[in-house]
Amino acid sequence: MAELTPMMKQYFQIKENYPDTILMFRLGDFYEMFFDDAKKVSAELDLVLTGRDCGQEERAPMCGVPFHSADSYIARLVAKGYKVAICEQLEDPALAKGIVKRDVTRVLTPGTVIESTMLDDGKNNFLACICAMKDCVGLCFADISTGCVHATQFERKNSQRRIINELGRFYPSEIIINSDVLELTQVTDFVKTRLRSSCDLLDDNNFDLSKTSGTLLRHFKVSSLSELSLDNADGAVCAIGASMEYLKEVQKSELENIKNIDYYGESSFMRLDVSTLRNLEITETMRNREKRGSLLWVLDKTKTSMGKRMLRSWLEQPLLSIAKITRRHNAVEEFVENPSLRDDIIESLAGCQDMERLITRIAYSTANARELKGLSSTLCRLPQIKEHLSDCKSSMLCELQGDILPLEDLAQVIDSAIIEEPPFSVREGGMIKDGFNEELDSLRDIVNNGKGYIADIQLREQERTGIKKLKIGYNRVFGYYIEVSNSFKELVPEDYIRKQTLTNCERFITQELKELESKVLGAQERIVKLEYEIFDSVRKKAAEHIFEIQKTASAVAALDVICSYAKVACENNYCCPAMNAGDRIAITDGKHPVVEKMIDFPFVPNDTVLDCADNRCAIITGPNMAGKSTYMRQVALICLMAQAGSFVPAMSAELCVVDGIYTRIGASDDLASGSSTFMVEMTEVADILNNATSKSLIIFDEIGRGTSTFDGMSIARAVLEFSADKRKLGAKTLFATHYHELTELENSVSGVKNYNIAVKKRGDDITFLRRIISGCADGSYGIEVAKLAGVPNSVVERAKIVLKELEGEGLKVPVRVHEEQGNEMQLSFGSSNANDIVEKLKKLDVNTLTPIEAMSVLYDFVKQANNN
Repeated sequence: MAELTPMMKQYFQIKENYPDTILMFRLGDFYEMFFDDAKKVSAELDLVLTGRDCGQEERAPMCGVPFHSADSYIARLVAKGYKVAICEQLEDPALAKGIVKRDVTRVLTPGTVIESTMLDDGKNNFLACICAMKDCVGLCFADISTGCVHATQFERKNSQRRIINELGRFYPSEIIINSDVLELTQVTDFVKTRLRSSCDLLDDNNFDLSKTSGTLLRHFKVSSLSELSLDNADGAVCAIGASMEYLKEVQKSELENIKNIDYYGESSFMRLDVSTLRNLEITETMRNREKRGSLLWVLDKTKTSMGKRMLRSWLEQPLLSIAKITRRHNAVEEFVENPSLRDDIIESLAGCQDMERLITRIAYSTANARELKGLSSTLCRLPQIKEHLSDCKSSMLCELQGDILPLEDLAQVIDSAIIEEPPFSVREGGMIKDGFNEELDSLRDIVNNGKGYIADIQLREQERTGIKKLKIGYNRVFGYYIEVSNSFKELVPEDYIRKQTLTNCERFITQELKELESKVLGAQERIVKLEYEIFDSVRKKAAEHIFEIQKTASAVAALDVICSYAKVACENNYCCPAMNAGDRIAITDGKHPVVEKMIDFPFVPNDTVLDCADNRCAIITGPNMAGKSTYMRQVALICLMAQAGSFVPAMSAELCVVDGIYTRIGASDDLASGSSTFMVEMTEVADILNNATSKSLIIFDEIGRGTSTFDGMSIARAVLEFSADKRKLGAKTLFATHYHELTELENSVSGVKNYNIAVKKRGDDITFLRRIISGCADGSYGIEVAKLAGVPNSVVERAKIVLKELEGEGLKVPVRVHEEQGNEMQLSFGSSNANDIVEKLKKLDVNTLTPIEAMSVLYDFVKQANNN
């Protein structure tokens, strides 16, 4: 077998270390890819696949991209989930002896990119790490582009849904795991079918507790993990440490921009599971996954990228502390009451660039001169913003004013060194101001006036020597020289150095001439090199202020969100919610914040009263399309908005803190995992009943409609009773249903109230009034809704006939409740074998049944009753 060429040997030596990564191999002005990488990239990017001699019989498949435009190609590969290793030339090919030295200088992966062209300004780009241990599971979410790191851990038992919820909230671009995570099949299925993130299994050695602890202690320069609030958090420590080592490996650098860790527990924020995030359309719509039509779309009037990311974070992590919530409300209120101050601040914020990501690129030496100027222009706006905040009264605004550090000295250094409109490239010169560096000014002068200097020397030497025909010439062999004809040789000064003797003349050099030659010939090259050195020194000075800039960026982002909240509140006439430490939710004239903005007619507001006493559970009946789902979602969104710090769409709102919002809305198959609509519904119901507390808010929309009428109604009733029962759950619940028989529970189950959507009926026509009123609906108006939807008239008329026939037969689902020897409730099935069912019921220990087991038992009873 023929031997590989030296260059191809070098390629394979480097490629061996990056087997699962596309290696972009620098050859002159191109990045080349070979063999399988070339085939893959040519197909993905529609590049021409060529070949290159590699020393063997067959040419190596090859494709390439110009190095100066490689970023766009790399971005496309990373967006498709590929890892890309950049292999650079480490020495000047013109000066190299043998093969040019090359090595990988950085690796780009979906979760570790810091280039602005590969990132969404309004979203964090998280790398997730999951470390499953014997008794716990640690999670870490790190955004290297901003330097933020979040971590938590759960007990391993029953942890899978919690892990899924965190993955759904942070939505990482890339995930790394240890081998034990493979046993968490619900998690791995979710990653494959729902997240579709890049997921890599790392060697378990990367998750060793001793190794990862050492990583954290060294990086943060602390002597104990307790200083990081990570004592007794082994799972989180392993996840964070493994993440940081992975990031260092791909960045080929220390993680200078990671300054702290946000370790949070389950009690830190309102629980929002994956279903709730989707059903309430908090950051994107269910159907198209677009921002427009989401709560974020309504509330986002932010002016900075940092503010957009923080707003998203606040909405996904509503607070649980009344003090912290009220602190945000007070800040918003101050800007609502002082719109001119708010608008002045908004105007100043509009010119602020993304300091969080700028300082990251500065820290990793990838920022260019334009980005440094962007930082300085933002720093120059900060004194004005601080001045605007100087008279504010709310504690939050006063704190933000103190956290904003203008760093005028740094801005002055950047502005004194770099021109106003520098080029994108930092390797071609043209970015440093005249007058900043004497040597640079001299070199530029030489380049601009080099010929004039030569002429000056020639004239001066003619006068000094008296040789009128003395002239200065140039060739590539000797460079610049002084030429003197033989007739004037006796006039040549002693400081002339003979270089060449010709027939009619002699050629000389002087020290001054050689120095000028060196300057003139190397001036442009030296200018480019010196400009980069100056630029890099300025960039390093900026990197010394990472912590201050990150702190300032966080304050500016929070200020941006508060201004956005205030602007939206003023434009839409929102109110400041009054938070209470009890369990009462009382909303007057509440509106759905998104629907109100999407429709072109007035939104009909509604009142709401929920508590843990007489108004625990609201059964809502009424026809489809009348507004039941919209009403329930609006209540949930009002609670979420309040705890995120926003004003709310209502005339008034008295709200308690809810520890979680749980929703079961809509019907959808999970075909990827082989689950039917009904199975998905029951799984979500089980999750809610197993995880909600008496402080939670639950929304159930049409429970049980995915199966037969008897089965569905039985399950719906069991769920409603469990949710309303203080001994079992007792959560505040909104329960929309078409099982009108369930409305009888108002008379027998404590805390249950009936409500319906008002409808105006004239003959066969109905009008939805969109008002929630007390009492149960007198029908579902299904036929009328079908008519409104445009169902052919013949079908509508036939449906009326069938309905009358069914009503004439008296078909009903019996759910009568009666009391026998106490308060225990029993279903009256009206079956000849009812005693069998009663006997079975007596043997049941209801205290040991899980909600899903209870449903299964009920299902069997209903089946037995139907068969009999």
